[in-house]
Amino acid sequence: MAIELPKNNAVTNRVATTAAPVGAGRSQQAAGAQTAQPQAPQKADSVMITSQAQQLQSVQSKLSSLPEVDQKKVAEIKQAIAEGRYKVDPEKLAANIARFEKEMQDLDA
Repeated sequence: MAIELPKNNAVTNRVATTAAPVGAGRSQQAAGAQTAQPQAPQKADSVMITSQAQQLQSVQSKLSSLPEVDQKKVAEIKQAIAEGRYKVDPEKLAANIARFEKEMQDLDA
């Protein structure tokens, strides 16, 4: 691969005074390659998971432990609402909302 330098004498002079002759570098590399020792094994790849991803994994594991939706019960409740038979207990509803809010706060911790 060739690298073209600008036609600036100051740059050319600096490069010329600090660079080794072209042939010398190649012979040193060839000699080094013949006496090369085995290299140490390369490090394995690693992955860092963000805190958001860790939270998501935590939420997913908690959700997977919850029971699935009982479609039969949902249908029964819908029918009861439609027929006017479903009665809401305000104290029980408030307790459930408070419990839900606490569980949501626990997920953030």
